[in-house]
Amino acid sequence: MSEHHAGPVETGAQMNYAEHEKTYDLFIAGTKYGTALLVALMIAMAAGFIGGAGFFGGLLIFIVLSAAGIFLLR
Repeated sequence: MSEHHAGPVETGAQMNYAEHEKTYDLFIAGTKYGTALLVALMIAMAAGFIGGAGFFGGLLIFIVLSAAGIFLLR
């Protein structure tokens, strides 16, 4: 169950900070664009279901808002 480690933990493997920064940048970009797409989806669903735009109206609103959001976030 428990392994016996000799020596302090701080002397483990060297960290690859360039890879950490690359992963962090990808995480931030995914979070940013994912949030924008979810907001566009919620607005399109509200317009389609509550506002009376229907399925195709909501789909059109989603596509337009997604394209605008991705363009503005770049």
